[in-house]
Amino acid sequence: MKRIGALFFMVWVANMGLAQPTAVSEFEMEQLYQEVKTPYKYGLVLTPQQKGDLMDCPSVYRDGKKWYMTYIVFDGEGYETWLAESTNLLEWKVLGKQMSKEEGDKWDSKQRAGYNALIDIKWGGNYKLHTYDGKYWMSYFGGASVGYEPEPLAIGMAYTAEKPVKPMEWQRLDKPVLTSKDEDVRWWENRHKLFKSYVVEDKKRNTGHRFIMYYNAVGDSLENNKPTRWYERIGMAVSDDMKTWKRYLQEPVVHHPVGITGDPMIQRINNTWVMFYFGAFWKDREGAFNRFAASKDLIHWTDWQGDNLIDSSEDFDSQYAHKSFVIKYKGVVYHYYCAVDKAGNRGIALATSKDKGKSKLKFELK
Repeated sequence: MKRIGALFFMVWVANMGLAQPTAVSEFEMEQLYQEVKTPYKYGLVLTPQQKGDLMDCPSVYRDGKKWYMTYIVFDGEGYETWLAESTNLLEWKVLGKQMSKEEGDKWDSKQRAGYNALIDIKWGGNYKLHTYDGKYWMSYFGGASVGYEPEPLAIGMAYTAEKPVKPMEWQRLDKPVLTSKDEDVRWWENRHKLFKSYVVEDKKRNTGHRFIMYYNAVGDSLENNKPTRWYERIGMAVSDDMKTWKRYLQEPVVHHPVGITGDPMIQRINNTWVMFYFGAFWKDREGAFNRFAASKDLIHWTDWQGDNLIDSSEDFDSQYAHKSFVIKYKGVVYHYYCAVDKAGNRGIALATSKDKGKSKLKFELK
């Protein structure tokens, strides 16, 4: 009996060793915060070329000795996707468009807001763009109506066989890959607006699939609940070919009771995945701000409970400081974000973990 009991004990210990914790400890979360925090605001790095244009949502990758930033611009009629380049991560030169609006009745003819997929996400890594099926990929939200984020908005996929280091129009799949009218649509994304998406490769197949898309959307389970019907939450979808996507999990993976939880981007720091995202209009925090969550399996996420990573503190981001893209290069953390001043001017700003001085770039007043 003793030998049988010992055998059961050994099997139990072995099984416990195989089990992977789904929560990230408070100690680990504090370590992550200390690693990613960026107390030095360098200032604006990109501002609109025309008065009234609104810049938003940076995505950063590297090719050779140059860095590239994909970002979106709302020009008063709809969103388009643009490209800029840099040699030092501080000074950026606008190159041109990657996805432009067009005349016609296509589902995405008036809104094309893109986000690079398959960026190498190793913290402190090379940040190169990876390919699948011989192509570079970009997820985007699109729509057919003129205006500022008019419904419906759906998520599409764009691709190119050319290295995306110059302005060029990406090709796009004919139909969206996720919409609010899909049969598997969840309660938290049923209000006709699917927004930013971020696609990573899951090499361990934690979900059973090769690719994961994190995205935020508008929704609510209550038909006439006006106070909460426009809240945004982050959920996930999965794919094996970048073209066919299906929802994964019934519930959002990161969300809060009130306001917006949105614009996810992912980094892997050692054995932990970190999702940077922004919050806005929460009950316990004013304005808009950047935060993070962490995961051991890309499915279960532990939300940081401490201080914001970025919030409004300067003239150039006095109204909103939100929407992250965070990397580490040569020992320095670079946290790009969308900065909005009191006049409504909107551009791309940067905060760093080490003092890099101050940008001389300013908004032209409206």
